[in-house]
Amino acid sequence: MKILVGVSARHVHLTKEVYRQLFGHEELKKMVDIDQPGQFSSTSVVTIKNGDRKIENVRIVGPLRDYNQVEISRTDCYQLKVNPPVRSSGDLEDSLPITLIGPNGAVDLEKGLILANRHVHINYEDVQKYGLQGLSEVAIKVTGEKSGILENVYLKIQDTAALRLHLDTDDANAFNLKNGDEVELLKIRGEKNGIKR
Repeated sequence: MKILVGVSARHVHLTKEVYRQLFGHEELKKMVDIDQPGQFSSTSVVTIKNGDRKIENVRIVGPLRDYNQVEISRTDCYQLKVNPPVRSSGDLEDSLPITLIGPNGAVDLEKGLILANRHVHINYEDVQKYGLQGLSEVAIKVTGEKSGILENVYLKIQDTAALRLHLDTDDANAFNLKNGDEVELLKIRGEKNGIKR
């Protein structure tokens, strides 16, 4: 089964309350749609800060959420000197604190900094269509000059999801992948690296 790749750079999801603290009454404006229905990269950016270390121009992804979350890559961790857990979006258990700085002020989040897990966005219809019922994880086969197998790829099943593999920039770079590339999804129930166990 072939699916397309979406590469997620570092970004932030915010609640309305925290967005107001950072940007005042400025509305969250869409810059460009992203590959999931109703979601977009906004024109708004923040600085993320840990102690005296920071990364500027981190994009806010809309729409506004009911949680605050900052997704970075392992490479970003070295720059910020942090070691956040790998989590699914919205799962902030044991996530790390981080400071956000916007044009209207700063907010110290008590939690929310994560490394996003590898995941496939998929809707319930496609789960049935491709025989993925009962699976929570799959593997991904990459061909080309940096071929290999990506394991521990979480299925994120939602009503309106568009079928897409989401990787952070480190995973994408390791396999020489970019937005729109095609990879193969492997069922892993009773399999290891596509081979029956």
